[in-house]
Amino acid sequence: MLPIKRYLHNPILLPDKGQKWEEYSAFNGAVIKVGDQFHILYRAMSEEMDYHDRRLRLSSIGHAVSRDGIHFTDREQFIKPELEWERYGCEDPRTTYFEGKYYTFYTAISSYPPDANGIKVGLAISDDMKTVTEKHPVTPFNAKAMVLLPERINGKITVLLTVNTDLPPAHIAYAQFDKIEDLWSDELWHEWYLDVSKHRVHLKKMKKDQVEVGAVPVKTEFGWLFVYSYISNYFTGKPEFKVEAAMLDTDNISKVIAIAQEPLLKPEELYELEGTVRNVVFPTGAVVNGETLFIYYGAADTSCCLATVPLISLLKRMSLTHSDMPRHNRYVGNPILLPKPWHAWEAKAVSNAGVVRIEEETFILYRGLSEDNTSSIGCAITRDGIHIDERFRDPIYVPRMEFEKKQAQNVGSGCEDPRLTRIDDTVYMCYTAYDGVNNPRVALTSILVDDLKNRKWIWTKPQLVSPPGIDDKDACLFPEKINGKFVFMHRIEPDIVLDYVDKLDFSENKWLQIRDVIPPRRNSWDSIKIGISAPPIKSKDGWVLFYHGINLADHEYRVGVMLLDLSNPGTVLSRSEYPLMEPETEYEKNGIVNNVVFPCGVALQNDTAYIYYGAADKVVCLSTIDFPALVAYLKEGSTSTYLLQ
Repeated sequence: MLPIKRYLHNPILLPDKGQKWEEYSAFNGAVIKVGDQFHILYRAMSEEMDYHDRRLRLSSIGHAVSRDGIHFTDREQFIKPELEWERYGCEDPRTTYFEGKYYTFYTAISSYPPDANGIKVGLAISDDMKTVTEKHPVTPFNAKAMVLLPERINGKITVLLTVNTDLPPAHIAYAQFDKIEDLWSDELWHEWYLDVSKHRVHLKKMKKDQVEVGAVPVKTEFGWLFVYSYISNYFTGKPEFKVEAAMLDTDNISKVIAIAQEPLLKPEELYELEGTVRNVVFPTGAVVNGETLFIYYGAADTSCCLATVPLISLLKRMSLTHSDMPRHNRYVGNPILLPKPWHAWEAKAVSNAGVVRIEEETFILYRGLSEDNTSSIGCAITRDGIHIDERFRDPIYVPRMEFEKKQAQNVGSGCEDPRLTRIDDTVYMCYTAYDGVNNPRVALTSILVDDLKNRKWIWTKPQLVSPPGIDDKDACLFPEKINGKFVFMHRIEPDIVLDYVDKLDFSENKWLQIRDVIPPRRNSWDSIKIGISAPPIKSKDGWVLFYHGINLADHEYRVGVMLLDLSNPGTVLSRSEYPLMEPETEYEKNGIVNNVVFPCGVALQNDTAYIYYGAADKVVCLSTIDFPALVAYLKEGSTSTYLLQ
């Protein structure tokens, strides 16, 4: 845990009922230290007033000074709405002393009620922090929270800003200019915005989260220490505000070289939990004072607060980041399999396909769902991994045992979510067997490779391999023995579990047990429960396992990847910090179960992994990823170290 401490007498600034311009709130204070004096610029809000034929609380920017960075005096209104482009408010300042002048960027509001096109960045310039000598509108597009770095990088004036804050998804981005006047050049900003994706600083963990620039970065011997706002579950109606920190490369501000292992702050104190906007901590200032980092933040959009942490302690809790996870590429022709209403057994949906590559053909065994919610397994075949060359009219595997036949009306039942593993001349299929009444259980069957190649659906009699009375699913068999034993992975909620058996004989009440456990991760995208996606793929650096995870905020199914030890696969060597796949497209967001991406099979062709997945429990889709690049990413993550030992 970081030894971060809130100032005992927080808040350090409260609204001043004696001044109309700041009688409602005083928050989001940006602090700089010049010589032995601290300056704080903060957002001040008036009580409701009649203003330009509107009834509103008007924001302006206050200024105060301090000798210790804690006790601020001489509060004055410093920047106020005067010009058309800031007519309805000046908000959330960030100030930098740069080459002899003070540059304060702020959010300029030109419309009311505020809309995205009326929320942009403005700039005020001062020689002495007493009077403003110049004002300029900066961004011609929606943006907030711009900060100017206190020195040039490779001769360039450098800023960070939050782009499209009110037209999400928002991103933190950087821009560089040759001369100070370029900062308010419409032409240069329009040109920059055309390629905005090239300028991102990648700090977002999930697409549903929001990141915003916090404080002006602080230069250290390791790089630029950047304190910023991270808002999880931004679009769910239950956003979680946190203060986080990263280290940016000294000469390449877009490169994240280290990141703090836990949030610096989350709303906990009453002044953070209750106020104008509840449950908010929002960083706007960071100053090194001696050996201590002072972090200034807005609390509940009402007051200015302070937290401190020994700088050395923070650096020790920042782990070096490895290269960005390679991107997967959805097939532009998705979905590759749709339900066929004229086939009763797959009339309602097709999904969750297991695959096996045999010579030049990929066999796609998918779950077909009838209108009465009975699941059977169908087959399609592709030679190039993309285009379907054959698809069989009838299912190749149907419920035939009592444990998978429907035991009541109006319930789901059948054979679900196959995972395929080839060992020598046999293809093994694990699947979920469900009778609609008892707990779903793991079943195992097999077919000879030659029979599969020759389209002869001769399956062995299935065995139940998981114990009765336990909800058990998402199972697969490893493609080879490890230490002389067959290895199973399956899911006993909320964990992935592993078991090791001498023989594939589950007669006489021999069941899988729990030998190794891979759990969900707290405060992560996979925090509630996890399960395997496809059977693991062997690489020289470890077993690569695609898996799905669900978090508490939205219960969406996302896909991540982990690297397991070759000889002890219950040991996780590394695990993706962020999801590899998330529901994004219409066919992933809307179906029988909305917001689901759910692979059950991955096939390698040359150096490309073909990921076959169910989307919204309705259709089968395909995405591809560079497999060696993915392994390299995971390998680098397995040897991660801290910025400061």
